[in-house]
Amino acid sequence: MPKITVDTRIKREREQLEKIFAGLDENRRNTAASLIENAAFMAVTLADLRKTITENGCVSEYQNGENQWGTKKSPEVEVYNTMIKNQTAIIKTLCDMLPAGDAEGDALRAWQKANGRAVR
Repeated sequence: MPKITVDTRIKREREQLEKIFAGLDENRRNTAASLIENAAFMAVTLADLRKTITENGCVSEYQNGENQWGTKKSPEVEVYNTMIKNQTAIIKTLCDMLPAGDAEGDALRAWQKANGRAVR
Protein backbone atom coordinates (compact mmCIF):
# COMPACT_ATOMS: atom_id res chain seq x y z
CA MET A 1 0.00 0.00 0.00
CA PRO A 2 1.56 3.33 -1.04
CA LYS A 3 2.13 5.93 1.63
CA ILE A 4 -0.30 8.85 1.48
CA THR A 5 1.50 12.17 1.09
CA VAL A 6 1.11 14.99 3.57
CA ASP A 7 -0.47 17.15 0.85
CA THR A 8 -3.07 14.46 0.16
CA ARG A 9 -3.86 14.13 3.86
CA ILE A 10 -4.25 17.90 4.18
CA LYS A 11 -6.49 17.96 1.10
CA ARG A 12 -8.73 15.26 2.61
CA GLU A 13 -9.02 17.15 5.90
CA ARG A 14 -9.78 20.39 4.04
CA GLU A 15 -12.47 18.68 1.95
CA GLN A 16 -14.15 17.33 5.08
CA LEU A 17 -14.21 20.79 6.61
CA GLU A 18 -15.39 22.44 3.38
CA LYS A 19 -18.40 20.10 3.33
CA ILE A 20 -19.33 21.31 6.80
CA PHE A 21 -19.28 24.94 5.67
CA ALA A 22 -20.83 24.46 2.22
CA GLY A 23 -24.18 25.83 3.44
CA LEU A 24 -22.82 29.17 4.63
CA ASP A 25 -23.39 32.30 2.63
CA GLU A 26 -20.58 33.29 0.27
CA ASN A 27 -19.10 35.97 2.54
CA ARG A 28 -18.82 33.62 5.51
CA ARG A 29 -17.46 30.82 3.32
CA ASN A 30 -14.78 33.18 1.97
CA THR A 31 -13.92 34.23 5.50
CA ALA A 32 -13.73 30.61 6.60
CA ALA A 33 -11.57 29.46 3.67
CA SER A 34 -8.16 30.37 5.11
CA LEU A 35 -9.19 29.14 8.57
CA ILE A 36 -10.22 25.83 7.03
CA GLU A 37 -6.92 25.54 5.17
CA ASN A 38 -4.97 26.21 8.37
CA ALA A 39 -7.12 23.85 10.43
CA ALA A 40 -6.54 21.06 7.91
CA PHE A 41 -2.79 21.67 7.89
CA MET A 42 -2.68 21.72 11.68
CA ALA A 43 -4.74 18.54 12.01
CA VAL A 44 -2.27 16.62 9.84
CA THR A 45 0.78 18.20 11.46
CA LEU A 46 -0.53 17.56 14.96
CA ALA A 47 -1.18 13.91 14.10
CA ASP A 48 2.40 13.57 12.84
CA LEU A 49 3.76 15.31 15.93
CA ARG A 50 1.70 13.02 18.19
CA LYS A 51 3.19 10.01 16.43
CA THR A 52 6.73 11.35 16.86
CA ILE A 53 6.13 12.20 20.52
CA THR A 54 4.64 8.76 21.15
CA GLU A 55 7.63 7.07 19.52
CA ASN A 56 10.38 9.26 21.01
CA GLY A 57 8.90 10.55 24.26
CA CYS A 58 8.44 14.06 25.58
CA VAL A 59 12.05 14.77 26.49
CA SER A 60 15.23 14.90 24.47
CA GLU A 61 18.85 14.91 25.47
CA TYR A 62 21.15 17.80 24.68
CA GLN A 63 24.85 18.56 24.90
CA ASN A 64 26.25 22.03 25.48
CA GLY A 65 29.97 21.90 25.19
CA GLU A 66 32.16 18.93 25.93
CA ASN A 67 30.93 17.99 29.41
CA GLN A 68 27.47 19.50 29.81
CA TRP A 69 24.63 17.07 29.14
CA GLY A 70 21.01 17.15 30.12
CA THR A 71 17.41 16.65 29.12
CA LYS A 72 14.76 19.11 28.06
CA LYS A 73 11.27 19.14 26.67
CA SER A 74 11.48 17.84 23.11
CA PRO A 75 11.13 20.39 20.30
CA GLU A 76 8.15 18.40 18.99
CA VAL A 77 6.33 18.85 22.30
CA GLU A 78 6.91 22.60 22.18
CA VAL A 79 5.61 22.85 18.62
CA TYR A 80 2.66 20.58 19.46
CA ASN A 81 1.67 22.66 22.48
CA THR A 82 1.73 25.89 20.50
CA MET A 83 -0.05 24.45 17.49
CA ILE A 84 -2.82 22.75 19.49
CA LYS A 85 -3.68 26.11 21.09
CA ASN A 86 -3.77 27.79 17.70
CA GLN A 87 -5.84 25.04 16.15
CA THR A 88 -8.30 25.13 19.04
CA ALA A 89 -8.73 28.89 18.50
CA ILE A 90 -9.32 28.36 14.76
CA ILE A 91 -11.90 25.64 15.37
CA LYS A 92 -13.67 27.81 17.94
CA THR A 93 -13.78 30.66 15.43
CA LEU A 94 -15.17 28.31 12.78
CA CYS A 95 -17.77 26.95 15.22
CA ASP A 96 -18.85 30.50 16.03
CA MET A 97 -19.51 31.10 12.32
CA LEU A 98 -22.11 28.34 12.27
CA PRO A 99 -25.68 28.83 13.45
CA ALA A 100 -26.21 27.45 16.96
CA GLY A 101 -27.52 23.91 17.19
CA ASP A 102 -27.18 23.08 13.52
CA ALA A 103 -26.01 19.86 11.88
CA GLU A 104 -22.87 21.51 10.50
CA GLY A 105 -21.75 22.46 13.99
CA ASP A 106 -22.30 18.89 15.10
CA ALA A 107 -20.30 17.68 12.09
CA LEU A 108 -17.46 20.07 12.96
CA ARG A 109 -17.41 18.82 16.52
CA ALA A 110 -17.35 15.23 15.24
CA TRP A 111 -14.44 16.10 12.92
CA GLN A 112 -12.57 17.68 15.81
CA LYS A 113 -13.22 14.68 18.05
CA ALA A 114 -12.01 12.32 15.31
CA ASN A 115 -8.79 14.30 15.20
CA GLY A 116 -8.20 13.79 18.90
CA ARG A 117 -9.36 17.13 20.28
CA ALA A 118 -12.50 18.37 21.91
CA VAL A 119 -14.26 21.61 21.08
CA ARG A 120 -16.12 23.43 23.80
